[in-house]
Amino acid sequence: MAAEGENVTGGKEKSDDHASEAVSSDSYTLEALVLIKEAQQQHGLRHGDYQRYRELKNRVTPKKVTPEILTDPRFIQLPLFCAERCWAYAMQLKAEANTEPRKKFHMTARLRKAVHYAEELVALCQSPKCDARTKLECEAYSTWISGSLRFELENWEQAMELFTKAKTIYQKLASAFTEEQQVVYQQRVDEIAPNLRYCAYNIGDESAIIDLQKMRIAAGEDQLSSKLDDLLSQTREKQAATLSEVTWRGRMVPVKVESVRLFLLGVGDAEKELESADTLDSKISIYETLLKQCIDAQQSLRDTLQEDVVFKAAIRGQQVEGKISNQHYLYSYLTYLRLKIAIERNLLLIENLRQYLQGPQMEEGRKVTKPQDLVRLYDIIIQNLGEIPKLHGVEEDSTLEEESNTRIQGFKAYRLFYIARAYSSAKKWTEAIALYQRALDCAQKALTGYKKLTDTQCLKEAQNLKELQGEISGMMYSCHANSILDLSPAGDQAVINVAAERRPLEDRLDEYVEDKSLTGKKPFVASFPPDFEPIPCRPLFFDLALNHVGFPSLEDKLEQGQKKVAGGGITGFVKGWLWGGDKK
Repeated sequence: MAAEGENVTGGKEKSDDHASEAVSSDSYTLEALVLIKEAQQQHGLRHGDYQRYRELKNRVTPKKVTPEILTDPRFIQLPLFCAERCWAYAMQLKAEANTEPRKKFHMTARLRKAVHYAEELVALCQSPKCDARTKLECEAYSTWISGSLRFELENWEQAMELFTKAKTIYQKLASAFTEEQQVVYQQRVDEIAPNLRYCAYNIGDESAIIDLQKMRIAAGEDQLSSKLDDLLSQTREKQAATLSEVTWRGRMVPVKVESVRLFLLGVGDAEKELESADTLDSKISIYETLLKQCIDAQQSLRDTLQEDVVFKAAIRGQQVEGKISNQHYLYSYLTYLRLKIAIERNLLLIENLRQYLQGPQMEEGRKVTKPQDLVRLYDIIIQNLGEIPKLHGVEEDSTLEEESNTRIQGFKAYRLFYIARAYSSAKKWTEAIALYQRALDCAQKALTGYKKLTDTQCLKEAQNLKELQGEISGMMYSCHANSILDLSPAGDQAVINVAAERRPLEDRLDEYVEDKSLTGKKPFVASFPPDFEPIPCRPLFFDLALNHVGFPSLEDKLEQGQKKVAGGGITGFVKGWLWGGDKK
């Protein structure tokens, strides 16, 4: 028995939210389903790792617990986790039994052991120390485990009876507690529902398979969806025995590979699922699943064709002449289906992305779809359509080639349309108009070809092309108008410049621009405070009149002075300078 210092999961002692009452309380409560769901989420089952989960439970020492020694609410957890350990081991073996069939016997033995521990749990909870909720929880768990064993043993009637009882108990428990606790019980009810419908199908209810398909569509991508996939594949395995041949393009070929049979049955079921699917995401999920199954079926068929010399030559890209073998032709058919599924999946992706193209109805917070994103998807579609007429065995089928070429022209029109939109968003109006015109030409060629086709899908595509023509015409007129506006100051470029420069209204009174900020609470009419402007400083005054004054000539006086100097010599000059000379 686990020591009292440790809980049953092997950690140190801590407060247990689910073994709720203290030792001294009158009754014990065990929230069995909540407890095991939390343990599963924390220890591997979130990712389907049953081995990690069961190895955790190996820390529990499986000792017999009787009502007489029930002195602690944690004792009730011992048989519960022993049953969980055996169940997890059985689920691990079930996954491995796909490649090792003998492990199925070991799986059944572990489930029987789990049922044994679950029955011990129910007997232990009959003690008066356990309250009514604990008894109901343990009874529902034991019934569910027993139903799982009968389910694996293909005892459909007993399994259905036990699953129905477990579902009823869990529904009552869900209605008795808060909304938070109801989620766990409702999840278990949802897990039981597919098993019930599968049991009903095996008992003889043919409509049950339709219910399983609807559950698969609503499940999305979670653990329940993988469980539903397993049940649907088991159903198809039984139906596959009746599918022995398939007809394509007028040629009938036998279907010998089991995985190919299952895939071909899945194609028929997928068409019904698509009709009942409500959202684009659910339809895309169906196509994704179908595409994976097709790739697996192709690989299985390719493995059986390793000895076919013609097939090997074809795979290497060599020219194939003459009639190919039936299995080689079947491989071409699977390739055709893969390309067709990929095209339809991509068309749904395009439809989904179109909702988020930038426009006036665009929701805030949504990632805007660029036209380039749609161009890439149309490129893939055109490439896939181009591969179809080249498939081995149908090279001379002129009808298939004509249909593919017509559809290629139609999707080229869409591709050119979105390339033109990309140029238009960059304001390259001339290039955009030229591309729109080419898109119109491709659309017209495609519509001429569609008149010869009567397929429902082709008629729908022709109708969409007619709508595209009207949209292209409108876009061309818009590009013409924008190109003219760009030539005037009042064009879009002026709006961009104003937005970038943020010029006030006083600086652009002679320009007409739709500026919504002027009608707001803070219109940008003038700059305030005004910017500094340079002004001249105070001038300096200079006397410039002297430059224009004419003085009298002094030449006569200069001549007299020179004569005196010349007559007296140096002595006279000095004398005159010192004593003022002669005075007259």
